[in-house]
Amino acid sequence: MRRRAGTSGLARRITEHKAKLVPGFTRQYNVDQLVYFEAFDSILDARAREHSLKRWRRAWKIKPIEELNPDWRDLADQLNS
Repeated sequence: MRRRAGTSGLARRITEHKAKLVPGFTRQYNVDQLVYFEAFDSILDARAREHSLKRWRRAWKIKPIEELNPDWRDLADQLNS
């Protein structure tokens, strides 16, 4: 089984955020749910996509979440499946 690039790093980061270990925006505003993620075979592709998304307007970011996860469920458990 091939592991998707960044999956273990994402799982670690989610654990840190849920435990409020990471200072900044997520702790200040109590952001601890994963409602959207994308998998990439290459860390370079993942970083390029993240860089692109950071330039998006908020409404543009909400659209793919609403399309794939309209109930805004926490998807953290899907990383371990």
